[in-house]
Amino acid sequence: MNNNLSIEEQLLVNFEVAKKGKNIVLAYVLAIFVGILGIHRFYLGRKGSAIAMLIIGLFSFGLITGVWVIVDLFLIPGIVKENNAVIEAELTNEIIASREQN
Repeated sequence: MNNNLSIEEQLLVNFEVAKKGKNIVLAYVLAIFVGILGIHRFYLGRKGSAIAMLIIGLFSFGLITGVWVIVDLFLIPGIVKENNAVIEAELTNEIIASREQN
């Protein structure tokens, strides 16, 4: 969290990240139940690899993408953290820029 923000601004950023960010539990649920089709990757914003998983999953009946899902189970926390950090940085920059304009 940026130390240049007031407590109220930090709370606003945290609220917006919770609202706009990705949820790790939902990502895991999607990966576990429909992961062989890449649905969790669509949710996480990884559209290119999601489309690849969908196509490969349909043609291999999930045999190949099943291994991919197991790997993704370890990658999901980092993907969610990265996504939420980007949102947090954007919001922080917006607040600082709007403060400088006033």
